[in-house]
Amino acid sequence: MARRSRDPDQTRRLLALAAIYGGGSRSEAAAVGGVGLQTVRDWVVRFNQDGAAGLLNGKAPGNRPLLDDAQRERLRQMVEDGPIPALHDVVRWRIVDLMGWVFEEFRVSISKQTMSRELRAMGFRKLSARPRHHAKSEAAADAFKKISRLAWTRSPRPTLGASR
Repeated sequence: MARRSRDPDQTRRLLALAAIYGGGSRSEAAAVGGVGLQTVRDWVVRFNQDGAAGLLNGKAPGNRPLLDDAQRERLRQMVEDGPIPALHDVVRWRIVDLMGWVFEEFRVSISKQTMSRELRAMGFRKLSARPRHHAKSEAAADAFKKISRLAWTRSPRPTLGASR
């Protein structure tokens, strides 16, 4: 099995277990695997339980999600509906506002980074409108713009200066 394995960690574990099954002691198996006795014991338990597949590196499960599926669905609906200014005291949702709403609604404290990650996982993107001054005059802006010649017009021919 160790020869057929493509995973180096699994190969090392299988060779250590082969030392035990070959009549060696656990100390010899630990020396072959380069680990301690407790780790060799864990490998034996995993091998007995799941076979050679139990000696592969597994993905760590990670932390439990802060929001469950029902809470995520409520958050999605809240973002899609948008805030009610009289009720939520905002005219557009920001991440901090949604963090506050989640805390008030579910009593779950969530960081900005995690809230941003949750929204991205739902398919939402952070969009911000370009700021506009309230007193901006469109006519003044149009008058200030530079007018360039059209690309298809000919440039004037340079005049030849007097030679020296």
